Amino acid sequence: MSQYKFKINGNEYNVEINSINGDSAVVTVNGIQYSVESGVAACTAAASTIAQAPAAPAAAPVPVAAPAPATPKAETAAPVSAPAPAPAAASGKGKPVPAPLPGVIIEISVKPGDTVKQGQQVAVLEAMKMENVIEATHDGTVTAINVSKGDSVLEGAPIVTIA
Repeated sequence: MSQYKFKINGNEYNVEINSINGDSAVVTVNGIQYSVESGVAACTAAASTIAQAPAAPAAAPVPVAAPAPATPKAETAAPVSAPAPAPAAASGKGKPVPAPLPGVIIEISVKPGDTVKQGQQVAVLEAMKMENVIEATHDGTVTAINVSKGDSVLEGAPIVTIA
């Protein structure tokens, strides 16, 4: 396993490359596991480059966040496609509350096990210099927090999971 620390737009990301097999790789970013797929040639080139890359931090142009962003890459690595979202809850229970637009998580208002009502604030997302309150889409219990404060997320990325 290779481990890297990236600092992107002031946010730190701990990236661990768990395995590379053909045109796919399994990586863990800030404790969340992603499956990354790419073209065979690009992934093979990335695999050989990553295996030889030093363990020192490297710069990357795109931040990694909870589900659908681009993966940070070593300076010499070939481009890799965005990771697929990891399952929101280990048990597969619950419905995710998605990000309504791309932005940065600036506050998480709940924790796993909290009971929430529809419309209750679960997080705050900053987008286009405005704060957007993310509300529970239904009543239930928070089963998972899928992001961390400071994470950049894309539209549709699951913020929390509520069962």
